[in-house]
Amino acid sequence: MGRGNVLVLTGAGVSRESGIATFRDAGGVWEGVDPMQVATPRAFAADPKFVWRFYDARRAHAASAQPNPAHRAIAAIEATGRPFLLATQNVDGLHERAGSKKLVRLHGSLWRVRCTACAAEHEDLRPKLEPLPPHCTVCGAMLRPAVVWFEEPLPMIEFGRAQFAAREAELVLVVGTSSLVYPAASLQMAALESGAYVVEINPETTSFSAEANEHLAGPAGVVLPALLLAAGIPMEQVV
Repeated sequence: MGRGNVLVLTGAGVSRESGIATFRDAGGVWEGVDPMQVATPRAFAADPKFVWRFYDARRAHAASAQPNPAHRAIAAIEATGRPFLLATQNVDGLHERAGSKKLVRLHGSLWRVRCTACAAEHEDLRPKLEPLPPHCTVCGAMLRPAVVWFEEPLPMIEFGRAQFAAREAELVLVVGTSSLVYPAASLQMAALESGAYVVEINPETTSFSAEANEHLAGPAGVVLPALLLAAGIPMEQVV
């Protein structure tokens, strides 16, 4: 893998290997629910308790899942000490539980809540929040999940860090993402334009496959450990 800057971009496919389906997948959390009913500011304003019930179910589902070999392999790359950043679209916290520390959460986190009035934000690791909807301990207003909903922009600081890493990267791994969700999907194109070697790891071809320098077909939990083995990077060093 060399010693240059590494950027890893991850999407839902990585967590799917831990049994976490998105709410649009067959068999996913609340199968059949329109995302626009649970993942927009307007939906929350119309029925906050309904939205919170959905996110409480997602939190409980994520809490019962375990990091898989792909999560641990990404943490092992970081543990080598090379310049590294993980930019994830996943909100479930499995990367952190696998040992990743140098990361930006492009779509927020299931495990953080934000006040709708004073904007105070904090971590809450309880699998279920009661009563619903929860309220701010600072001002008493209603809390919302600190995730990025449809119709909302990405967090500027986090996305800016990811853009900088894309421009500086020597190697970019695009893992388990459809490359359809923008602006997150613009990062790998920016890396290509800056001269990075971009490898897509996905069981299926995507809209980005033809652009990538290399497409490795297969589950991330199989492909990434094999890459680390070939590069002589031990996964066992990650706790």
